Amino acid sequence: MTDHLPFWRTTSLQDMTASQWESLCDGCGRCCLNKLRDEDTDEIIWTDVSCRLLDTQTCRCTDYERRQKKIPDCISLTPALLDDIDWLPPSCAYRLLRDGFDLPEWHPLRSGTDDTVLKAGASASGRCISERRAGLLENHIADWPGTWPEGAPPCVALRQNGNS
Repeated sequence: MTDHLPFWRTTSLQDMTASQWESLCDGCGRCCLNKLRDEDTDEIIWTDVSCRLLDTQTCRCTDYERRQKKIPDCISLTPALLDDIDWLPPSCAYRLLRDGFDLPEWHPLRSGTDDTVLKAGASASGRCISERRAGLLENHIADWPGTWPEGAPPCVALRQNGNS
């Protein structure tokens, strides 16, 4: 008898339904933080400045359905874009699954609650400032958005030696 595996372990990112795809977002808000790119090294420089539509406490978009009309450079993440995007935070479910890792134990799909994202230190809640109040991005450079949440357990690889 085999255990029932969750959809993210049995369905490729490309084959997920819209609902499955959307449920992968843990709501941490890190991808909604402004980033700079070093012109010489192409390195991503993280800031703690959020998009003006991000609620900095709940880390939810205040106008998700119309975000791209209001914020023209807002990215609608798709499986096709994943290979070309290098700025997703290391704890992002889309990045983890793309790279062959399971969802972390604090992800809402595993824990059953959004609270675990905050408890794991993965959320930007209370640690970011809206771009409406921030001023110059250069004054808000921060390392934490681009690192694995401090104190959170590491992820487990789904595939070892090419096997699922």
